[in-house]
Amino acid sequence: MMELGLVYPDSSNHPKMHHNESGKFESSFITISIPQTKAIMFQSLIGTRLGVWVAHGEGRFILPPDGSYEVAASYSYSEYPGNPNGSDNSVAALCSSDGRHLAIMPHLERSLFPWNWPYYPNHYKHEVSPWIAAFASALSWMKTKK
Repeated sequence: MMELGLVYPDSSNHPKMHHNESGKFESSFITISIPQTKAIMFQSLIGTRLGVWVAHGEGRFILPPDGSYEVAASYSYSEYPGNPNGSDNSVAALCSSDGRHLAIMPHLERSLFPWNWPYYPNHYKHEVSPWIAAFASALSWMKTKK
């Protein structure tokens, strides 16, 4: 999606994905922050900071200097290992200008259940993690597009 320029089709200066700055495959549980964003999947998560798995060798966002991109999520820490791939501006996800398309390197789908997390307090008694809200937001949006 990123390499084909599908997130920002009207731009000639697309964000790119590159190999991790470490030169290694990275797999860890880190935290990301969801800022004010147009990303449809993250509307109910704006302002949150959640743990999520990363598992990739090419997750580094290289961004155009003109700021012509929409940040949908950022790593909560700018330094390695908090920014496990060395992405510009600690970006973990970008979305299209209308919020419909999401390019994200952390794996929400690997973080859906409490048993997927390295630590999840027993007293929460959740069947699913808060990440389910991203998928619920996408479903709600789809239902409005009949």
